[in-house]
Amino acid sequence: MSDLDTLQQRLTAAMDRIATGLGTMEASGGADVTTLEAALEDEKLANAQLSERVRKLSERQESAAAEAKAQADAAQSRVADLDLELQRLRQANEQLRASNAALRSANEEGVGEPHLINKAMMAELEALRAARAADVAEASSIIGALTPLLDQLDAPEEEEEA
Repeated sequence: MSDLDTLQQRLTAAMDRIATGLGTMEASGGADVTTLEAALEDEKLANAQLSERVRKLSERQESAAAEAKAQADAAQSRVADLDLELQRLRQANEQLRASNAALRSANEEGVGEPHLINKAMMAELEALRAARAADVAEASSIIGALTPLLDQLDAPEEEEEA
């Protein structure tokens, strides 16, 4: 019987050690699970923040692309206006040359014809108007090209003040 008591004591001690070991493993395993769950939550938060940043960057890129397209369209429109005014100027100058040639020819023949003088003056006035319109269109084109650059220079100063 004493062997049975000894074996029973040894079995009880072993069972206690096993129970203690399992308790330690559960405690450390539970801590690991808690740590891992906290790390997972941190990663989910970081992922959500990165997703939000990507969304904002995408929106900024889309708005910048739309703004660039609008600026390009405006520049193209200004160039078209400038080209139209230059064509008008060329036409007016051609009329002026033709009028002056006719006036010179009439003066060489000794015939001063008033309608040729009027025609020459009207052509000269039209040439002056066309030249002024071309200058205005060119100035508008230059201003349109410089405005975005000036806005970019002002933007960093406004951000520093804010």
